[in-house]
Amino acid sequence: MVWEGLGYYGRARNLHRAAQLVMYDYHGHLPEDARLLRKLPGVGRYTAGAIVSIVFGRDEPTLDGNIRRVLARYFNVSEDARSTAGERELWRLAAQNLPPGHAGEYNQAIMDLGASVCTPKSPDCAVCPLKDDCQARALGIQEQRPVILPKPTIPHHVVTAAIISRDDRVLIACRPPHGLLGGLWEFPGGKQQEGEDLPTCLRREIREELGAEIEVDTQLGIFRHAYTHFRVTLYAFRCTLLHGEPRPIQAAALSWVSPVELALYPMGKIDRQISQILVISTSL
Repeated sequence: MVWEGLGYYGRARNLHRAAQLVMYDYHGHLPEDARLLRKLPGVGRYTAGAIVSIVFGRDEPTLDGNIRRVLARYFNVSEDARSTAGERELWRLAAQNLPPGHAGEYNQAIMDLGASVCTPKSPDCAVCPLKDDCQARALGIQEQRPVILPKPTIPHHVVTAAIISRDDRVLIACRPPHGLLGGLWEFPGGKQQEGEDLPTCLRREIREELGAEIEVDTQLGIFRHAYTHFRVTLYAFRCTLLHGEPRPIQAAALSWVSPVELALYPMGKIDRQISQILVISTSL
């Protein structure tokens, strides 16, 4: 519940698991070796390099957005910075130019330079301490570096959700612990398939997800939300359970709760909006 609404729920799970491993495997102390740090959940190469160089004074490169931009301009890196080749080249340059014994100061300095001077738009080259040797500036293409090719079109999914009631309670399902919104509670449903209308989609999803048959009644609302890699438009419907006792076939668990009790269950943004509408409607 504490993390609800902040997004990136996998990070919360990784943070908790990493803290447990640090306590049990490293006696409460972060390992000072970047290779060991990267074995902790959620710790990648950039994070590990930043920690060991800045905190422990190790000679380890790191590569955040600011450092990428400075290196791409200074060395005129022509590869797409997000490509495998571009990533490999930027890491090579970060490691090659690391001053022994001063990695922490160097990494922080380049980060600060990118954040304050070598900015994404309109870099202040006149005051940059690296201007005389900056290859992109010499060619007048500093604002064209780093090379960032257009991202693919973000997919859009149409999703349905069922508000199934029984004795003044509604049915909610707990998502599997891993993956998108893992461990959060939701109103059961799923993505519309090609050729389906919304009621057909919802009946199929409830059959597959819960092993039950429903009648789709009135529409409760339309909800839109953008995630990191896709967007959704969700249509929520009040539904009547026709036959079959709902079972958690694809969910981790099911629960029948009153609208007021929904506040006790951690949910994603859209499902929280639906729950709030239910609370209001029952109080009128």
